[in-house]
This record gives sequence, C-alpha cells and structure tokens, in this order.
Amino acid sequence: MNQSIKSHLERCGSDLRIEFLRGLANWFIFLDHIPNNVVNLVTLRNFGFSGATDVFVFVAGYAAAIFFGRMAIERSFVVTATRILARVWKLYAAYIVLFVIYVDVIGSTAAEYAAPEMFDEYNITGFVDHPARTLLHGLMLQAKPLNLDTLQLFIPLMTFFPLVLWLMLRRPNWTLAGSVLLYCAARQFDWSLPSFPSGTWYFNPFCWQLLYVLGAWFALNGAELTRMLHGLRPLRAAAVGYLVLALGVAVVYHAPAYAKLMPDVGIGFGPITPDGRENLAPARVLHLLALAFVFSYFVPRDFAPLRWRLLQPIMKCGEQWIAVFCIAVFLSFAGHLVLVTGPNSLLMQVLVSVAGLAIMTGVAYYISWSKRQDHHRLAFN
Repeated sequence: MNQSIKSHLERCGSDLRIEFLRGLANWFIFLDHIPNNVVNLVTLRNFGFSGATDVFVFVAGYAAAIFFGRMAIERSFVVTATRILARVWKLYAAYIVLFVIYVDVIGSTAAEYAAPEMFDEYNITGFVDHPARTLLHGLMLQAKPLNLDTLQLFIPLMTFFPLVLWLMLRRPNWTLAGSVLLYCAARQFDWSLPSFPSGTWYFNPFCWQLLYVLGAWFALNGAELTRMLHGLRPLRAAAVGYLVLALGVAVVYHAPAYAKLMPDVGIGFGPITPDGRENLAPARVLHLLALAFVFSYFVPRDFAPLRWRLLQPIMKCGEQWIAVFCIAVFLSFAGHLVLVTGPNSLLMQVLVSVAGLAIMTGVAYYISWSKRQDHHRLAFN
C-alpha cells in the first residue's frame, strides 16, 4: 500500500461536506424527476453543464474511497472487498424491488386513468407486450424505466470498486490514468451497455466511471494538490469564469428567450452544452471539477455552518442516501401524478415539492433513529 495514502487515511477525520452534498443531490434529483414543476428551477442542472447526478457520483466515489480505504487498513483488503460486494447486493436488491413495484404501480395507474402514454413516458412500453421478457431484462439491468437510471449506474460502479480501490491504494495516478483512457475510448468507439427493448444505458457506465474514480483519487491522493491549487489566484479566477460561462449557456439553453441578452461569442451549442449526459460530455466533467474546486475553497472540511440545525435535514438525507433515494423515486412519480390529475397550479407544485422533501427527511430521521435503537440493544445485550 502507498504509505502516503495510508498515513493520510489514518489521520483523515470525518468530512461533513460528504453528507451535505449527498443530501442536497438527493433533494435535487427528486425535484428534477417531477416534470413541469417550477421548484426544480432551483436545482443545479439549470445553472451549468453538470447536474445533481454528477455531484452524486463524484461524492460517492470520494466517500467510498475514504470509508473502504480505512477498512482496508484496519480489517484487511479481503474483508473490505466482501463488504463492498455486500453493498452491491444491497443496491441490486433495492433496484429490483423498486423496478417490480414501480412497473406495477405505473401499470395500474395508467389503466385506472386510461393513460397509456404513461408507459412511453416512463420507458416501460415493453412490459405491456412482453411482461415476462421485460422482467427478465430488468433483472439483468437491461431495462431502463425512468428515474431508476442513477441507482442502476451505481451497481456496476460499486461492483468493480474492489479492483479500483486495490489499484488506487497502490498506484493512484496510474489508476486515474486508466480511468481517463477508458472514458476516452468509450466515447471514441461508442462503448456502452445495451438496454431493452432498444438503445443503451441512459448513463453510460464506461464514461461515468470517470467521475467516480476522480472522486476516489481526490479523497486518497489529491489533498496536497488541492491545497496547492487553492493558493493559485489565476486558477480560482479561471474556475469562476468557467462557471459563469456555463451559467450563461445554461440560461440560453433552458430559456431561449434570453438568448438576446447573451453576447455572441460563437460557441453555439456544439461541444459546449448543458446536455451530453449519456456519455458524460467533457464540458460536464470540467464544470464538475470547477464546482468542486470553488466549493472546497470556500467550504473547508471543518466548515462550522454545516453543523447548523437548519441544515440537519439535508445532512440526514445524505447520511441515509440509499433509502432516501429509493423513496424519492416513488415520491417523484406520485408528485407527477398529483400534478397531472389535479390542478397544476404554482401553489400545488410548491406543496408537492415541499411534501416530498418532508417525507424524504422523515424517512431519513426514522432510519437513523432505528439504527441507534439497534446499537443500544446490542450494547445492552
């Protein structure tokens, strides 16, 4: 094991920014999954090239590297690998349960309201004609019902993380270089995974692995580099400038009526665009890195406001991110259904969004409380 990484992990304390960003990303993903909702105008995707999923994947890689890296030091790598694979099974089980219930609920709702277009909207058209075959492909992660794609992406990312972690703990720079090469090759040769009944995965794992590995690399090997770069004022200015450029392009992209307010710099919507999610466009990667650079400069590891009571609901949703994400999938569907079948007023959109966030937060607090009770019971026994 690389001795500098080992010493870094041994002295590395808790980082509240991880829970904050995971919780905030969970909230944003929920809001983004409710179409025609004015509240999702405040989410990250409206202010640049990257979105909540980009942050979620990057921070997940960062958190996994620290958590499982420490475990590898304390309990051996073999034990760590089994714990990672246990997490993979937990993610897969959550995905399958969500997939089966999700398809059933949408099918029943579409039949009750005589709205067959919902099958197309939620990408489960094949279930009507070939339910058994669609279910089989769902078990093989080849179906892609709407809003389950983020959880689907995490399964292969975590499956191969034991190998990534083993390499990262020994040759972090070479591991990152291999990740970049895989990203470039996947974009150049159109490598992806097939989906059913046609097309490919919504988030190409051969490309999105780059953000996960980047997060792990910064967690294990990027601390010194980050501190050095924070001291370079021109680099900070360049990062802020790129974020401002991304904001301008995003405004024009999402609201073309404001295009006349933007100076004509001749960029159009070619390589620089807020889109390009499937294969993770380079502009999105650069935007995410600029965000991370600026955020880490202004919000250090020991940032006191992260302990404020006002932010604890977000922190708690980040702490229990798997359960919160799963419940958010159903809540986004329920919210969309309420807005479609009822009065889709501004007030109703706000109420649906606030109610969904409140339920997600309540679930997170309940799970946290339940886990504490289990620990107390074990300690008592």
